[in-house]
Amino acid sequence: MKRAIYAGSFDPVTLGHMDIIKRSAEIFDEIIVGVLKNSSKSPLFSVEERVNMLEEATKAIPNCKILSFSGLLVDFARETGTNVIVRGLRAVTDFEYELQIAQSNRIVAPDVDTVFLTTGIEYAYLSSSIVKEFAGYGEDVSSFVPECVIPKLQAKRMTV
Repeated sequence: MKRAIYAGSFDPVTLGHMDIIKRSAEIFDEIIVGVLKNSSKSPLFSVEERVNMLEEATKAIPNCKILSFSGLLVDFARETGTNVIVRGLRAVTDFEYELQIAQSNRIVAPDVDTVFLTTGIEYAYLSSSIVKEFAGYGEDVSSFVPECVIPKLQAKRMTV
């Protein structure tokens, strides 16, 4: 079985993320979406909330599994028996950063490869930060996120 990991903070999951998840699920037998517990960031949603949103958003993708992790991605890859990391690229600036990470990962874990997928052009501008900014001002974000995320963003706006 060929298994891959697509990891990120997914705070919240966007349609750009979903594009990469769906396409990865077509390429690999199993895609593990790793939700990062990053102590250096202050996320809008808890890890559990992000995992739940992703589970709901990916329920129609049978070969997709959602897991949370902390620490190095290569360690998570080893823990899950995965030797392929999928990374999405929106622009050239993403590539420069992601290439550095992929090369560093390759030195630390020579058995783990990174595969880059370019995000669909319709999502090339999109980031979770943009979604949070627009949602925070009450704007319609239905063209940015899966439908199941919208009420969760609205609820957060009401409590902030």
